[in-house]
Amino acid sequence: MNTTVAVLGPGTVGGTFAARFVTADYRTVCVAPEATVRLMAFAGISIESNGSPPLVVRPEVAERLTCPVSLLLVSVRNDQLEDALERIEPEAVAEGVVVPLLNGLEHMDVLRARFPGRVAAASLWRFDAYRVGRMQIVQPSPTALVTMASDDLSREELERAARILEGAGIDVELDEDERRVLWRKAVRLSVLAPATTLTQRPIGELRTDYEWRPRLEEAVAEACAVADAEGVHLMPSAQWTRITEMDGDATTSVARDVREGRSSELDAITGSVLRVARRHGVECPVLSELAARTAHL
Repeated sequence: MNTTVAVLGPGTVGGTFAARFVTADYRTVCVAPEATVRLMAFAGISIESNGSPPLVVRPEVAERLTCPVSLLLVSVRNDQLEDALERIEPEAVAEGVVVPLLNGLEHMDVLRARFPGRVAAASLWRFDAYRVGRMQIVQPSPTALVTMASDDLSREELERAARILEGAGIDVELDEDERRVLWRKAVRLSVLAPATTLTQRPIGELRTDYEWRPRLEEAVAEACAVADAEGVHLMPSAQWTRITEMDGDATTSVARDVREGRSSELDAITGSVLRVARRHGVECPVLSELAARTAHL
């Protein structure tokens, strides 16, 4: 029987994954508001990957998901999540796995309230893509890595979801601790998102700047202390090493959003870490300053 997958939020991330699912011959349903559904029905999704000519794919489109799926990929913005979930009938994922590719920490509670027992924590790595039109995506590198873990699902169910992603050419790593899956990314992104947004400079320039580098190192150490209070032990030196290994020209999606006049997810990213810090009484002066300076964006 053919695998059926759904993508809630076919933007840059969701559209790229939807294209991979279609080319893997999965039945693929993209769920979105009426205007996006109409546009996709007319134009499909155009994706240019690794310098190859643009490929146009045509997934199914719907304003609501009612058919059963094996995997639901959630890739909407945090501020759109609750409204977007109303488009998904819980029965559609009664035997499937919900994989959210959202930044931050607090979306898990929202998803679990809607889909009890069906949610995996996930983080997206090694992914670089941008839109040049509403449904035109350029992905300079074809690679993508999803790390996953779940307190809800059995190992067998998690592995089944991983095989679906791997069948579409996506690398997957399974972890035993869903908090670690979320915090490994949150620690770095909570620092890099406000820094790249404030400066509109790439990560490579910031990590060699004599003023910014020590501030970033201090903020990473603060975020690691918050993770530690949550029971996730991450070494600041190891997290900083990961930052130094990043492409020097890389930035963050938050910085791009602000530059292009869209609202940012800084509160969902850095704000979520600071809310955990306050709950545990962990002082984060540098991270708090970065958040305060971006609060109006």
